[in-house]
Amino acid sequence: MTEITNSNALESTAPASTGLPPAVEAFVLRWGDLGGQWGVNRSVAQIQALLLLSDRPLTAEDIADTLGLARSNVSNSIKELLNWKLVMRVPVLGDRRDHYVAETDLWQMASKVAQGRKEREIDPMVAAIRAAMAGADDPAISPAVRQRLHGMHDFITTVDGWYQQMITVPPGQIMRLIRLGAKVVGLLRYLPGGAKDKPADDG
Repeated sequence: MTEITNSNALESTAPASTGLPPAVEAFVLRWGDLGGQWGVNRSVAQIQALLLLSDRPLTAEDIADTLGLARSNVSNSIKELLNWKLVMRVPVLGDRRDHYVAETDLWQMASKVAQGRKEREIDPMVAAIRAAMAGADDPAISPAVRQRLHGMHDFITTVDGWYQQMITVPPGQIMRLIRLGAKVVGLLRYLPGGAKDKPADDG
């Protein structure tokens, strides 16, 4: 398929003849705009949105024609979405071309994005802090700097440990926890070290 070379064709907006329902087209465009705020290429976000709201698997040609994107752009964007596990290849009877569908389970989608960002951003930070901690006893390091390193190490290892525990919790239980909202804070009173365990003020 010939790639789009018209310099007036902006990939930030879909062509007028997308054939998409107005609400779907608006969502695809808005999702693409949000992608930039998340650090994701606009085309990647638009393709994910299109597949998310598609009622059938789409080929790369379908996606390119619908969104007015260059085929090479679509191919690279699909590779990135596959790496994030946000889209999957599926077979279609009688058609040898690759077809794609999006992960539509919102909890799975959020979990995969969180896991991907953790691997790219949090894990390297954990490794860097642990490497710094290996030399924290160096006499050349001041007590104030050593204290900061210990504080950073405690924080990041606590968050990392919490995440590792939470990914084993069934989504249904996590949703119940989320729906509790501020009530969870009240439950902390009954845990060791909570307000209920503190001695009463004698006044």
